[in-house]
Amino acid sequence: MTKRFVIIGGGPAGNAAASTAARLGAEVTIVERDIIGGAAHLLDCVPSKAMIATGGALTMTQRFAGMGVEQHDVEVDVDTLSERISNITERLKATTTDLLMSQGVRIMRGVATFVDDRHVRVEGADGQEVLEADAVLVSTGSRPRIPGWVEPDGTRILTTRDCYPPKVFPKSIVVIGSGVTGVEFVHMFTSFGADVTLVVSRQQVLPGKDPEAAAALEDSFLARGVKLLKGARAQSIDVVGDEVVVRCDDGREVRATHAVLAIGSEPNVEGLNLEGAGVALDSRGYIDIDQWCRTNVPHVYAAGDVSGKLPLSSVATMQGRKIAEHLMGVIRDDHRHLAYDKAASAIFTKPEIADVGLAEAEAFALGRKIRVTKVPFSSTAKALIHNDPTGFVKLISDPNTGVVLGGTIVGRHAGELISMIALAVTAHLKVVDILDTLLVHPSLAEAVTESAE
Repeated sequence: MTKRFVIIGGGPAGNAAASTAARLGAEVTIVERDIIGGAAHLLDCVPSKAMIATGGALTMTQRFAGMGVEQHDVEVDVDTLSERISNITERLKATTTDLLMSQGVRIMRGVATFVDDRHVRVEGADGQEVLEADAVLVSTGSRPRIPGWVEPDGTRILTTRDCYPPKVFPKSIVVIGSGVTGVEFVHMFTSFGADVTLVVSRQQVLPGKDPEAAAALEDSFLARGVKLLKGARAQSIDVVGDEVVVRCDDGREVRATHAVLAIGSEPNVEGLNLEGAGVALDSRGYIDIDQWCRTNVPHVYAAGDVSGKLPLSSVATMQGRKIAEHLMGVIRDDHRHLAYDKAASAIFTKPEIADVGLAEAEAFALGRKIRVTKVPFSSTAKALIHNDPTGFVKLISDPNTGVVLGGTIVGRHAGELISMIALAVTAHLKVVDILDTLLVHPSLAEAVTESAE
């Protein structure tokens, strides 16, 4: 009997689940109220990385100066950049839609609401339809979190989604939030020449990340003139003439032409009538799931940002694929489930930062014995050839077995290089397996091998 699979939300999790389930023979319907491809993915992630890439091209002349290349002033055309971002987004939307339709997935535009745990009502432009399902996936994503003490106006007080496509490059801006999104915004705006102040609620940017990596990023920010307000929490933002005034809880205040909120996200669960389906939320307001992404209602799954796990597109995609395989019986409850602690992540700043697996501080907190080795990129020929020797590779392993437990990379192409360590962590490879790998010379990846050696 063909299984009827209804997916609410067409982001990375929903699309991966739909594609996999359709290939395995399910009758799949995706209900999407906004953008096929996912709002967080196509309105946040992709545009921000496109702007960071453009900013990187602007600052590349600093590296060229030490390579015998004459520098020239370069300017960015806002309209051309905006058009480029829109074109990338539209292309990804079209590609995703075409793939799903070619696999027989039905795409419905509208707002979905649970009638009960087996029926979903869809309100669309063409009217109303009730879908009967053998299984339902909720993958409705998230939106920027807006605290009660501020009201963004989309002009001077911005959320992250107000920044793309860019309407103007701010002369000065206050970034509130020093997590991954916040530091990427600092990097992006400084690349475009803005005076940036970062409000840091702790004593370190990127709380929870490797302290050495955070310190390297802080040094880079300070060298570019970024002002760091450490130990401060913003508590109000007011527009005064052509400026914004950000006031902090310790009495400090900052003035700039713009301010952007980068203080996390919150799940899109309103209006779904989850209570009508009997689906429970956790204490933070996210949908509570088990290791197979099942809710407390066994045939209702949840994935992506709304599930409260790591808010990464790669994680959402893997969740979607595993859900489809579990639904269709390809994998069972006794198969290996998702290991969120082995997910690789990257921060697209300068220097770039990436990590995977067990962190050094985490191991110490757990009282776990580890071996830590660190090799600077300045010891590799490729980094010197490209006049960019900043950063290091840190490898963490078990001193008794030699199994690779994790790693952190700071420097050029860290987001690509971390894949080598991520594979080792996932496959339980040993340090000697990395050491015995014959790599290209010269290459930045040699620093990973050197850390293993």
